[in-house]
Amino acid sequence: MIQKTARDTTRTWAEISLGNLEHNYRALRGCAPDSKFLGTVKANGYGHGAVPIARRLVELGTDYLAVACLDEGAALRRAGITAPILVLGYTAPGLAGEAVDLDLTLGVFTPELARALSEAAGAAGKRAKVHLKVDTGMSRLGVLDHDPAAAAREVAALCALPHLEPEGIFTHFANADGDEEYTMLQFTRFLDVLDGLKEKYGRTFAIRHCAASAAVLNYPCMHMDMVRPGIALYGHYPDPSCEGLDGPGLKPVMSLYSRVAAVRDFPADTPVGYGCTARFGPEGGRTAVLPIGYADGLHRVLSNESGVWLDGRRRPIMGRVCMDMCMIGLDSGASVRPGDVAEVFGPHLPVERQADAAGTISYELLCAVAPRVPRVYLDA
Repeated sequence: MIQKTARDTTRTWAEISLGNLEHNYRALRGCAPDSKFLGTVKANGYGHGAVPIARRLVELGTDYLAVACLDEGAALRRAGITAPILVLGYTAPGLAGEAVDLDLTLGVFTPELARALSEAAGAAGKRAKVHLKVDTGMSRLGVLDHDPAAAAREVAALCALPHLEPEGIFTHFANADGDEEYTMLQFTRFLDVLDGLKEKYGRTFAIRHCAASAAVLNYPCMHMDMVRPGIALYGHYPDPSCEGLDGPGLKPVMSLYSRVAAVRDFPADTPVGYGCTARFGPEGGRTAVLPIGYADGLHRVLSNESGVWLDGRRRPIMGRVCMDMCMIGLDSGASVRPGDVAEVFGPHLPVERQADAAGTISYELLCAVAPRVPRVYLDA
């Protein structure tokens, strides 16, 4: 874990506030006090660093952690994290033995994986915990639930295999931050298949879950046995509509910074950067060069479209973002020197604003911060 002193020497870095993470955890837990809490740490903890984030969540009392794939779960186990870990996404049947060895809970929705997992668990003298995944309208992965009776029959068959412990069942909403009617349709489908499993097959589950960030904030009726916030845990709302008048007051966990490498003065009509897409006028101008580029996670699409916070104001990215650097336009009154710190996103320039300029969402910009960018953990 890199300490705060790294800020004194690093070209570009991300500061991760574990204090803000704790605030968000407690706020979200307060939204669903009667439900278990699953902390989503997939995609390297949404770019924040999966292992340090997972460790803090375990300290805070999270009931479960979630990852996208077996490799992510294995990395947490290698780091000494023993808390329950649910693999939400696809796992190849050939990896069933490794999943059993690592004591990972797998999301299961195909006979091939269920059989492989049952056989691996039996050979090891264990029972493998599984959460059955139901596709209620995301059209991605899961037992298709447009016909609840057929879905119940298929899920029951998966659960009947020996050496499996069907602990949970879950679904994923496609538009809980935008379409109430469709979200309610998905929820109804999920409840229908649960009813079918109970009434016809006597099958119930200890952990039923469907609420990611948007549903945690928008639909208390859907909290069920466990909630699994992702982006909200890191201090960002899936959509402004989720904030509401009485929102939990989430605090962003990551801020991204870069240090001015050089300040340059140029004569009239000088072009700037690859492709000469920007050019100084007849009076010339100045730039600050920042050692951050698209290889660090600063999207190239932000070229000539966005800016950074430097010397007390927002200043524009001038020319194309390079692989390892970008240029920032300065006015004649700027008092910028090499070594000064620019905020790429953070308290003065929210990541949502950068995402809007890039035509994307905050999730992508957070996840895009490259591994070579050091994470500096505050409140550690």
